[in-house]
Amino acid sequence: MLGTIIFEGSGEADCLQLIVGCPKAGTGPPLHTDSIPMSRHYASVLAELARQRGFDGYLLNFECPLRGGLEQARALAGWILLLRSELVIKVGTHAQVIWYDSVVFNGQVRWQDRLNNLNLPFFLSSDAFFTNYTWPPSFPALTAQYFMSLDPVLISDATKGPTISSVKSLQSIFTGVDVWGRGSHGGGGFGCYKALTHIDPQSLGLSVALFGQAWTWESEQDKPGWNWDQWWEYERKLWIGPADPQEVIPVPDAPRRPGEPECPHDAFEPVSAFFVHATPPDPAQLVFYTSFSPGVGRSWFVEGVNVLQTKDGWADVDKQSALGDLVWPRPSVTWENNDCPDPLPSASSMLDMSDAWNGGDNLKVSIDCAGSTADDAFFRCIWLPVQSLNVTSLTSYDVNIVYKTVACEGTDLDLGLFVKPLMLGGGDLPEISVGASTQSDLKNGWTRQVLSFSLSPSTANASIAVGLIIGFVAEDPSRPLDFSVSLGQLAVYPCSPTAHVLKGIPGILWAKFQSTKPLASPSTSLSGLLTWDIASSFPRLTLEVISSPEDPNPVWILDDTKERFPSFLYFNIYVNPQRLSGSVAGAAAAIFIGTTGLDGRANRFYVDSAMLPKNVMDGRGLRFYVQGVSDKGDVLPWEMCAYVDYMFELGGR
Repeated sequence: MLGTIIFEGSGEADCLQLIVGCPKAGTGPPLHTDSIPMSRHYASVLAELARQRGFDGYLLNFECPLRGGLEQARALAGWILLLRSELVIKVGTHAQVIWYDSVVFNGQVRWQDRLNNLNLPFFLSSDAFFTNYTWPPSFPALTAQYFMSLDPVLISDATKGPTISSVKSLQSIFTGVDVWGRGSHGGGGFGCYKALTHIDPQSLGLSVALFGQAWTWESEQDKPGWNWDQWWEYERKLWIGPADPQEVIPVPDAPRRPGEPECPHDAFEPVSAFFVHATPPDPAQLVFYTSFSPGVGRSWFVEGVNVLQTKDGWADVDKQSALGDLVWPRPSVTWENNDCPDPLPSASSMLDMSDAWNGGDNLKVSIDCAGSTADDAFFRCIWLPVQSLNVTSLTSYDVNIVYKTVACEGTDLDLGLFVKPLMLGGGDLPEISVGASTQSDLKNGWTRQVLSFSLSPSTANASIAVGLIIGFVAEDPSRPLDFSVSLGQLAVYPCSPTAHVLKGIPGILWAKFQSTKPLASPSTSLSGLLTWDIASSFPRLTLEVISSPEDPNPVWILDDTKERFPSFLYFNIYVNPQRLSGSVAGAAAAIFIGTTGLDGRANRFYVDSAMLPKNVMDGRGLRFYVQGVSDKGDVLPWEMCAYVDYMFELGGR
């Protein structure tokens, strides 16, 4: 995720200030040189801001002319190198700076709609290039042709030794497409596929920059009856196509510029059709977690309990997660017993915002199976793959899934979590050692299953599918049956250390509330900042007597993996009133008021009166609770959470 540095209109002076830095008061005369001096000041400040806010770099959009002309443009290109070096230090080697096609080498704003010699210097100083949107159909190919003509020393020469400049490829060029149209080829909206056809990421090799993806909501939001469900149906059509593959998506004719020839195209294709499917990162490097959330909802659930119901819904991109690339938008079930002669059951999946385990929804998979007169039809079994992953050998993984089921009358279900090799291309299927799953019943009909698996040592890495083997028993197999599986949560991560290795237990160390508007009677307006810190603690130590100073076995062995210190997805925030009598109800009775994530800052939460239930303001004060949700989806028990009291200035109460 990138921040945006944008200068428009009257931003010329600020463009120069960015380069030369911020002189301190009382300094002597500045340095006089034959060119514009470059300071690290704002490069360092912006890199620190990225580190604090958790984003990965910047998109640079300079849409105002540089008064210093050629000289200032060169200094700006040099400053971009400083920004990149600061980002690498403070954010990491994955940090990126992307230059938007606007200012050219002489300081003028001249959108080129492609990479060429006028904007090449800024591309070379950056990691990537983002073209303007108003290009004609021939420009993507011209961009690729121009890039291939560049001297390899400029873009990829490894003989120069360590440099600030990054290696460039065709994928470093993001060709702009405006989903709102505004001069973009195809007219935007459902016509975006026409622009993507010319960019051709799979064959030509260029990347795509989509601008204005909120079009699916903002273009429809004022229509009567518009809601999250209608938006989601509209959204999925743009990205992955309609739920019914036979549905025809109407595409309006795009306006053409004067003299522009007609550019015929085939029928609509969704955005995803233009890109190669890729599995998520290895869970050994980055824990895989999903609550199957699109980042919107109407309710909020914590361990299957509805703690918030809204009228207009909520939106928080921080809560967005994978939807299960093998089960959504269209599940692909197979008979677990390959010699079953019956036709495959039909399967569909949809987001269900009426129930969840953690978050605002679940992914509901519906299965319809025809009746069968086969002798063994009373018990049938299907394989439902849910998520693909890439894993490596010499690592053992845990898989943790939470689900609930509903079956029609006369049908019993038996589900088993499992992992299978996934064939991508040719070659032999890898061997996977899969342990037995353990099952536990949870609140409100939810069930958890956990298992461990690993690749054989002879396999370096492989793609695997995590899914469910679903057996169903029918009282009368000749009759059709149906059932559903609601997927609430899926996490895959490296196995915990062995029993003799001490692993830290996550917790909230302390919480603090600082009011920015002290509450005094008779006012009921309150605002403030809730902050906290996280900690890890070891289990109680039972010290053993050392038998001999020569004993090679240490008294304890500590976990030294990346998992040694807790990591959290988000924090749930609750409140309880401090009654006038001085008593406070237990944490289990606390009222949910929100989660972290939306403001981009860790370990803090803004509190204001609008989110507080009115009845909590009638006492002596408030008790705020902070409850962590780990990166594996585990909600901390209350004894590992923290609270803080805030007392009102009662005055005449």
